[in-house]
Formats: sequence, structure tokens, C-alpha cells
Amino acid sequence: MKAKYLTKVTDLNKVLLEDVINEGDIVIDATMGNGYDTKYLAEKVGENGLVYSFDVQEEAIKSTKKRLEKAELIDRVKLILDGHQNMDMYVDKEVSCVIFNLGYLPRAKHQVITKPDTTLEAIKKSLKLLKPHGVVSIAIYTGHEGGMEEFDEVFKYVSELDQSEYNALNCNFVNQINHPPRLIMVEKKNNYI
Repeated sequence: MKAKYLTKVTDLNKVLLEDVINEGDIVIDATMGNGYDTKYLAEKVGENGLVYSFDVQEEAIKSTKKRLEKAELIDRVKLILDGHQNMDMYVDKEVSCVIFNLGYLPRAKHQVITKPDTTLEAIKKSLKLLKPHGVVSIAIYTGHEGGMEEFDEVFKYVSELDQSEYNALNCNFVNQINHPPRLIMVEKKNNYI
């Protein structure tokens, strides 16, 4: 995928994930939201792949289901009304990618936000589910109450990951105002060779 513009962290994310997700893969959208990442993942995994998509809000499930049905991709996705920290209760196979878009559901109640404790639990479980060279992608929106605290917790955790097992990358726009989102990516190394 060649990006025309890199104006949003989600655009950069897709460029970096281009060669990570293949036809037939199993992937996770840990924070479904309005379904944009779920749709992207469903397109990438193709007819033989599967996307597990999580959110705690009924609104997110309805919005995403509508988006997927319109695109004729619903059969590639399991929509799960549950917190991402419980992903291991639904997924028992290795995955190539887990996407997090932390913060709140756009155009919904901003009081419902991702929290550092459940997010860290979900990230730890994501890393266990990753196959070698799989990637956990974490977009963190910091401009709301609790957002910077969540970034600090996530950044501290990934900064301390063993470099013999993982590569951790931190990306952010340095010239944007109003708390631009940060992108953290963690790749699981292939230690089986």
C-alpha cells in the first residue's frame, strides 16, 4: 500500500503494517470503535482470514456491523462485546497483528475511555498471542483526561520489553499541536532459529 498522505497516525500505521498481515491470517482489532480498522483488517486477511474485533460499547458493535455488511466483509469478522483484556478467552491461535486505537469512541460518550490497567493487560496478552514477526500496533490519543497517563504506562511497559524478544518503536508527529496521537509498534522476534 502506498500512502498518499501521512497526515494521521492511522495512515502511517497502515504503511508500517503492509507486509505484516497476509491473506489467511488471524488478526485482532482490540478497540473496534467505529470499525475502520476492523474493515481494513478484514480486507487484508481476505476470504480465508479472520478478524476478532473487541469493544465494550453496543454503539461500536452496531456501527462496525453496518460498515462491514455494506462492504460485504462481515463473514470474516467476529464482533465481540467485551473488553480487550479478555481477548485470550476468545482467541486461542497465533495472530499476525493486534491493533489498538486507545482513547474514546468518536461521536459517542467521551466518559467511556480505555484505561491503563486493562490496556496493559490486553497488550501483555497480545504479545503472547503473536506469532514470530507479528506486530502489536498501539495508537494512543493523549488529548483527553487520562490519555497522557495511559501513554506513560504503555510507553514505560514497552520500553522495558526484552530486546532479544521484541523490537519496540515509538512514532509521533513532532510539529502538530493539540496533543497529536502517538504510535507504538512492537514486533515479536523470531527466536526459534
